[in-house]
Formats: sequence, C-alpha cells, structure tokens
Amino acid sequence: MTILDKIITRKKQEISYSKSKISLQQLKDSEFLGRKTYSLKESLTSKSGIIAEFKRQSPSKGIINDTISPLEVVSAYEQFGASGISILTDKDYFGGNFEDILNVRNHINIPILRKDFMIDEYQFYEAKSLGADVILLIAACLSPQQVQEFTQLSHELGLEVLLEIHTEEELKHFNSDIDLVGINNRNLKDFKVDLQHSVNLKNQLPKDILSVAESGIYNIEDFNYLKEKGFDGFLMGEYFMKHENPAQKFKEFISSVII
Repeated sequence: MTILDKIITRKKQEISYSKSKISLQQLKDSEFLGRKTYSLKESLTSKSGIIAEFKRQSPSKGIINDTISPLEVVSAYEQFGASGISILTDKDYFGGNFEDILNVRNHINIPILRKDFMIDEYQFYEAKSLGADVILLIAACLSPQQVQEFTQLSHELGLEVLLEIHTEEELKHFNSDIDLVGINNRNLKDFKVDLQHSVNLKNQLPKDILSVAESGIYNIEDFNYLKEKGFDGFLMGEYFMKHENPAQKFKEFISSVII
C-alpha cells in the first residue's frame, strides 16, 4: 500500500466522522456558502504568480514548521505580493485543520486554496463553508469521470478547480472546464523531483490553460527556469515554511526572482 493509498483510506474515515457530526444541510446553511469568491485565475495573471503555502508538515519531510500562526504568515504573504494562499487541511499527514482557513479568511483579500484529498461531494460544501475559493483535485486518486463531476459541483458553488497531475497518463483527467492545471514536480511514488518532466507535461496541455508548477522548487534558479518555460503559477510551501521566519524569506525571494 502506497502512502497515497493510506491517506485516502484515512480520509474516508475522516469524512464519515465529519458527516456524523455536521450534516450536509448544515454546511449548506453556513454563512460562507453565499460568499462571492476570489479568482485565482485572475490573481495569477495580475500579481507575482506565487501561491504561497502554509504547511506544518508532510509525509516525506516530517515536521517543517509547527510553531507559527497561519494568520501571521499568510498576512505577510499577501502583503509582499502572493497571488494566492494554499492551506493544508489534512490533519494526520500534514498537520492541518479547518481552523487554519477560518482564522484567516476575513483578514486577507486574495484567493485561498483548500489543499486536501478531495474524494467526496461533502468536502466541496465543506470547503465553501470554510471560506475557500479554490479546491485541489488530485488526478492520482480520482477517475476522469470524478474529476468532471467534481469540477461541475465546484463551479456550482463558485469554487475554481486546480487539477493536479503527475504523469502523462493523468493528462486524460483534463477537461475543458478545468480552471488551472498543476503539475507536481515531485513523483508521489519515490518523491524524486524532475523539473524537465514537468515541462514536458506542460507542453502537452492546451496553450490557453493556466499551468502551475507544484513542489520541489528549492531555489531561485528552479523558479526562474520554470518561469522561462512558460508556467503561469508556482505553488511553494516548504521553501518558505522551513525557515524560522517564512514571511521574511518570502519577501527576500520575491524581490530576487523574475516576475
């Protein structure tokens, strides 16, 4: 069983528990369901292109930074020019929770991506009720039909969709309703990073789709290389979060790269 298999198994248990505590109708009645969302597509093209991530830990790296508050970090990310914010809500494997989004939603005015393993309709209402603007669909744990159905549901809720792919086979999950495509530079099976592989995948996408490079961007050279190859967005978390002061690291980075 791969780490992804373990995560999905645990995720199904979490969703079942959540449904027993908060009904779908309760989610539909929450204050954020009618909220007009921010567009990540628009923000990527008008700002730095960086989706700065708040992430405490990961299965491959363990604890990255679990001592600072989400509001302190993401407010600074916005101040220094981030196009959007990514917040992990998976608890067991990434140390996230729903409060991380709820505690910052009314304090920032840029899009928030709820980054989690979305496998059930319930989670999309959950995301909107938290104040998210964008959701992540991971091709590796969904069928093309599920991607289509979840994209339609997301749009009905006013949420944009970032489809994450890792392999050429997963290009089949793309459909014309997808808002953005993220290409993970890190192989989920062996965690190796291959930027050229990501560029090759990007070149097989329709020319008009916004592309986001995800993970494995460890320095300014990596960022500039991917920028020059035509990526529109860059989802970066560990690079900033591993430092004692992620906000300062982000400020220094954004002043040094090609924007």
